[in-house]
Amino acid sequence: MRRIVSYILIGLGVFALALGLLLRFYAYPKLAKIPLDIDNTSVAQGSGITALVIEEVDDVPTPEIRHDLSLTSTTHVTGDLTEPQVVENGDVAAWVEATKTVDDTSGILVDASLRELCLDRHSAEAVACESQYISVQEGQRITTDPNTVQQPGLNFKFPFDTEKRSYQYYDLSLRTTREARFDGEDTVKGLDVYRFVAENGPTKVDSQEVPGSLIGEDDQPSVTVDRYYSNTRTMWVEPATGALIAVEDKGEQELVAPGRNPGEGTTVYDGTMRLNDKTVDANVREAKDNTGRLSLLTVWPTVLWIAGGVLIVVGLLMLLLPRRRQAG
Repeated sequence: MRRIVSYILIGLGVFALALGLLLRFYAYPKLAKIPLDIDNTSVAQGSGITALVIEEVDDVPTPEIRHDLSLTSTTHVTGDLTEPQVVENGDVAAWVEATKTVDDTSGILVDASLRELCLDRHSAEAVACESQYISVQEGQRITTDPNTVQQPGLNFKFPFDTEKRSYQYYDLSLRTTREARFDGEDTVKGLDVYRFVAENGPTKVDSQEVPGSLIGEDDQPSVTVDRYYSNTRTMWVEPATGALIAVEDKGEQELVAPGRNPGEGTTVYDGTMRLNDKTVDANVREAKDNTGRLSLLTVWPTVLWIAGGVLIVVGLLMLLLPRRRQAG
């Protein structure tokens, strides 16, 4: 009887070890993927902001710098199932992001962008695809060779099992990546998160022609200026899923005329935008749901390995140790 029990315990132990390996190294990679058919809306808001707005004056678009504005930025992300690389159970997703920022008081559009890119469903990093493009001016799309990654690095989220290290995060204004460095652990509405910070000092991003009156040169009908951009983005990330829970963008833009240096120009944007409470609450709820499901594939394998090891050791001890002789 003792021998039979020993074999049963060893068998159960081997089964537990095998099941743990199956969950962690087969099921987890197949299930820990970003969705193909995402449909998500997030809202960021800010007040006391300086921004350049374009208003119709006598049917003529007229730029004007306004102060103490309250802005709302709405971002809608959807999945593009028509991209050739997007297949059911595949490793590539195509996401489209549409963002518009408006002045709460006047309703005037302050900024807008539209872009599409493909993502590795495991790492969340951008990959090359046919559908990738950037559009920051109505009717104009910036495309690139389908074999080149147009918007490299991370864009919408961090990878599953985010680590306490730096990552490369894409900046749409810079059109390149910048380092998002790990800045510590934090808590957002009761959810444990990692905090990452991406910073860049004043960087030239464009040259454009503007009315001289916009930069204090009233005697010049137009002036070619350089636009400089600086920004600090702070991101609070749920590490198991890599989801962005809260985001804060503190940015500044200025127009620098010839003969002047950054810091001596005309400020056309200065403000801080944050995801609002409603968006953060929704992100927290979704992250908790997803981490609960993922724990079956990350926590339980460890439990199964420990239990399996114990069962095998007990079974072997019962099998190998000599049985005590019964007193005659």
